[in-house]
Amino acid sequence: MAGLADFLSEAGLNRARVEVEVEWLIALTDRSLFETSPLSDADKERLRALYRDFGQAEIDWLAEKEAVTQHDVKAIEYLVRDRLSTLGLDSIAELTHFACTSEDINSASYALTVKRAVEEVWLPGLDTVIAKLRELAVEHADAPMLSRTHGQPATPSTMGKEIAVFAWRLERVRAQIAASDYLAKFSGATGTWSAHLAADPDADWPTIAREYIEGLGLGFNLLTTQIESHDWQVELYDRIRHAGGILHNLATDIWTYISLGYFAQIPVAGATGSSTMPHKINPIRFENAEANLEISGALLASLGQTLVTSRLQRDLTDSTTQRNIGVAFGHSLLALDNLRRGLNAISLSRDVLLADLDVNWEVLAEAIQTVIRAEVVAGRSTITDPYALLKELTRGHRVGAADLAAFVETLEIGDAAKQRLLALTPATYTGIAEQLAR
Repeated sequence: MAGLADFLSEAGLNRARVEVEVEWLIALTDRSLFETSPLSDADKERLRALYRDFGQAEIDWLAEKEAVTQHDVKAIEYLVRDRLSTLGLDSIAELTHFACTSEDINSASYALTVKRAVEEVWLPGLDTVIAKLRELAVEHADAPMLSRTHGQPATPSTMGKEIAVFAWRLERVRAQIAASDYLAKFSGATGTWSAHLAADPDADWPTIAREYIEGLGLGFNLLTTQIESHDWQVELYDRIRHAGGILHNLATDIWTYISLGYFAQIPVAGATGSSTMPHKINPIRFENAEANLEISGALLASLGQTLVTSRLQRDLTDSTTQRNIGVAFGHSLLALDNLRRGLNAISLSRDVLLADLDVNWEVLAEAIQTVIRAEVVAGRSTITDPYALLKELTRGHRVGAADLAAFVETLEIGDAAKQRLLALTPATYTGIAEQLAR
């Protein structure tokens, strides 16, 4: 969680705000606006040290100032002005926060902090889970298992293929998240550059703003009200929530496989599973992941619902809401960590999988009736309604290997088809599951 706090905390947000203010100062002087001269490289580095070395002294300074201003961004402006004076750069002090509304600073700051949190912390966390899933998919690609559709025995698969499905799903959503936009606006009080043009009607302010924002590594939103519309945030949080839903599905499926005995949990020395039942090893990593994903998903849904709307040109509902971005990501990251740890502490019980298959020979009914249909089409059988024939034999009944073999022997089908069916077992009726997993 420490890495996430570097960005999605109040201190992380304020550091980014100082960065945005400082870089705007540099951008204005680089263009020699209002008869200024570009700062020397040394002065630029000293200015940039204000956010690069942002620490407890600045946190305390801002807390004291905000108690007076009752305005967080105004406190940032005063901090930058104070440090300019310390650096002997008073001559450009009036360019601090020049022609900006608070949302110009905030939209860029949130975009920077969320972008960095996603790219440097959250996506690497997701990648560790995907990598483990890929590893397990290949390791268990050839491990036949009884599938369960609606909780009932169904056409077998392999454990590797079923795990590969989750890796496949997550990689698709990951690509969407990695391609996300992170947008900021920088167009003044109501998005019209009015104050900018009043100060210098000849400057191409939209181009200046675009180049500045893109220089921060962000996308530029040209057409806004006082606030950046937050649509990129809604899109991103929906995708993170989507990934969380897939991860939740993974957690519940692995939990169920553990319940069925398909996976054994590797004991941790000294750990206790139950205060009264010494034998227990509880699947707490997966249960913990479930709960954290549910909390994260609820917060992300709330963020998306609130941030998409702002009354007329501005209201402040987004200000409070966005303070919870870090909480939402924190719960998601905690879930990723628990999933990673949980997946590293399970061992496949192949003998249990095979035993389960061996008492469910009725799952071959699908194969038998499908082969009969093909034989009818090929003119080698006159059996009518093969599905009904197999339904009568198997529905609601346990059918063993000998029962099915005797049934197949009586079928009016070609000899090659009959031999294929007689050779088939639940453990070999897995189609191309192994190849799909690999």
